Amino acid sequence: MTSSVSTPSPVAWIAGVGASAGLGAALARRFAAEGFIVALTGRTQVQLDAVAAEIAAAGGRAHAFAGDVASEAEIHGIAQKVRALGPLHVAIFNAASAVRAPTLELSVEQFTQAWRTSALGGFIFGHEALQGLLANSFEAAGAKGRGTLLFTGATAALRGKPPFAAFAAAKAALRSLSQSLAREFGPQGVHVAHVVIDGGIDGERLRTGAPQRVAQAGDDGLLQLEAIAESYWQLHVQHRSAWTQELDLRPFKEPF
Repeated sequence: MTSSVSTPSPVAWIAGVGASAGLGAALARRFAAEGFIVALTGRTQVQLDAVAAEIAAAGGRAHAFAGDVASEAEIHGIAQKVRALGPLHVAIFNAASAVRAPTLELSVEQFTQAWRTSALGGFIFGHEALQGLLANSFEAAGAKGRGTLLFTGATAALRGKPPFAAFAAAKAALRSLSQSLAREFGPQGVHVAHVVIDGGIDGERLRTGAPQRVAQAGDDGLLQLEAIAESYWQLHVQHRSAWTQELDLRPFKEPF
């Protein structure tokens, strides 16, 4: 008589989930479609619950854990709940504070908030996620690994310009953090990558805040949510003999 032991479903933890028509939610849907249990973290419980309900209605499994990514205590508490769901295979940091102001009008409080969300938040999230990822060892894309840690970046991480001094400084810090973590934990089996979003995303924020830009962009002139999410998925399933550390995504007609 043989006994069968069921393998627990992998978990994907995504921080920076907001509206349904946003990148965080699109990432959650993509990984849920692959059978992952998705843990959603963001600032607004109502939005998280709505995204979780959508995923459940599509046959997936999602759990909503609201919290501040820049709060060590809150993220540590959420990390314990995430680990209780199953083995953590993927962690994605998608949070940002898009502060926009001319430098002489930029307050210390605004600058600090941008840094807290992207740089400090990225560190706190990565610190907690890595502990869960390092606890695992599994076969992925034909090679052994311990999981994937992804950071959402921006063009501002590569070059700063007004009126984005605070945002650029914070995103540049996050990029450096991702490089440091990749060099330290890549040899331990964790794929760490930084994704540069170079262009406008066709989501709720842009459609609500700048509808004229959406109209001017034309067909495929903005990054499509599902297309971005697919790139994140491909990073996760990359063979470890050819890992990407930084990937830049932009519409076909975006200047660069």
